[in-house]
Amino acid sequence: MAYNLLKGKKGIIFGALNEQSIAWKVAQRCHAEGAEIVLTNSPLALRMGELNNLAKECDAPVIGADVTSNDDIENLYAKTKEHFGGGVDFILHSIGMSVNVRKNIPYYQNNYEFTHKGFDISALSLHRVLQIALKQDMINEWGSVVALTYIAAQRVFPDYNDMADNKAVLESIARNFGYYYGTQKKVRINTVSQSPTRTTAGSGVKGFDGFINYAEKMSPLGNANADQCADYVVTLFSDLTKMVTMQNLFHDGGFSFTGVTGAVIEQMEK
Repeated sequence: MAYNLLKGKKGIIFGALNEQSIAWKVAQRCHAEGAEIVLTNSPLALRMGELNNLAKECDAPVIGADVTSNDDIENLYAKTKEHFGGGVDFILHSIGMSVNVRKNIPYYQNNYEFTHKGFDISALSLHRVLQIALKQDMINEWGSVVALTYIAAQRVFPDYNDMADNKAVLESIARNFGYYYGTQKKVRINTVSQSPTRTTAGSGVKGFDGFINYAEKMSPLGNANADQCADYVVTLFSDLTKMVTMQNLFHDGGFSFTGVTGAVIEQMEK
């Protein structure tokens, strides 16, 4: 069911790759709620993914951008402004990558060249996206930015590796930039800490099935899926949450505040 929560709003969705992507679901939900969107991902992801299918469904242009390049982000914003005839009301940052994870290098043996690359893509990219947006007055007053994160930013999940560091910095950037963008332009910035979700990126983490099963048993409501995450993100883009900013918002079925559940105790006793 649609509620026209985003009727008349315009936004940019970073990071949709395929139907498994949370960003893909968010784009679909934004479109259903009346928003106009621009889709963007890296040139490599555009070749590997299926973004053109989503673009047709949402009647949205696709503009490639490498988030480690200021020039690419400036070009994205210029073309977006040309397309919409002005700025945007919301941005989704759904970007994450770790070479150390992909190559199964344990945290205590991280290759720092790989670490720097993952940090640049997964965390520093949010600072670039926001810094250039502020300089270009890209986000309209009372706009909203959401970046996706994971509870490994606060707790140790061994195989999440250096992505945990990336997410911790991502959340810090959202808080800090939330202050400056809020005081200058009334733009709110939040992170959503989602349940483990079977995306292309998430499934690359060693032991991911164990993550999923454990979180399911530890969450009073069970794991939140990608469609439910999209629903939540849409509320943060809407005018119903105009005073929510600088927050890390857990969307995880209660996992983040549960010490133990009967299901986990029962499993341990076996």
